Amino acid sequence: MDGSQRRSPQEIADVLRERIRTGDLRAGDRLPTQAELSEEFGVERGTVRQALRSLQEDGLLSNVSKGSPPRIAVPAPSRGEPQPTMVALAPRMAEAFSVPEVRVDVVCHTSETLMLALSEPLRMIHEGRIRPQSIAFRILLPSQDIDLAFPVPVAGRGAEGADDPVHQRWLQMRDAQARVLRHNLNAVRSTHRVDVRTAFRALPFTPPVKLYLLNGQEALIGYYMLTRREEEWESRTLDMYDALGSQSLLFSFQKHAGHRDAAFVEESRKWFDALWETITTDLTLSW
Repeated sequence: MDGSQRRSPQEIADVLRERIRTGDLRAGDRLPTQAELSEEFGVERGTVRQALRSLQEDGLLSNVSKGSPPRIAVPAPSRGEPQPTMVALAPRMAEAFSVPEVRVDVVCHTSETLMLALSEPLRMIHEGRIRPQSIAFRILLPSQDIDLAFPVPVAGRGAEGADDPVHQRWLQMRDAQARVLRHNLNAVRSTHRVDVRTAFRALPFTPPVKLYLLNGQEALIGYYMLTRREEEWESRTLDMYDALGSQSLLFSFQKHAGHRDAAFVEESRKWFDALWETITTDLTLSW
């Protein structure tokens, strides 16, 4: 291109935005290399890097680094419109897996929703669309030895104690889902040579909220809403107060979205670390 017609970083960013908007570049696609973009627009690589930083700040790119071309980010749920966990978590988890070193910390009641949300990024790894170098999960779940606040029988715990079928149902779910989660993550280590670390610890209380911390950059939080419901389990009808975690609305706080959000993400990280390092205990999966 003629030197007098060289594009500014803003103009280059606008061109790439339009390609994303029209679908020429789709979520998960890699951008051309900085060298290729530099040649296309007739500019120095520093100008290209400024344009890419602008797109990253707008949340349109992920994995912006010197090591490899960035990817088009998976669209995030609107921060003004919280969505149910089953809708909101999967795309945020896929976005979190687009960086070389994935770090996810979770506080939840069972890992059912987390296990389902991981199916998309794990599929992308197996398809070769993303290739993180390391994956580290730390998960806090309620201890099997406490009297849970929920789920509980509507009629009360009664004299059944440790044989309470509502508690036994929850414990079976907690352990089975955690085992599947760990197995699916370890499969990535064996097939793609990704450094995978998965650790569980037991909380001495029933968490009233679920929390997902993604790469230290985003905190997703949702309230467990209790409801009365019945479920068939081992030839019994369980009448209980329980929480349907998949329907909880998730609220997103992002570190780059301003001081208030950044403070929330940082305090959530400190809270998680304090629990992990103090009053929690080793979690044994018994099912």
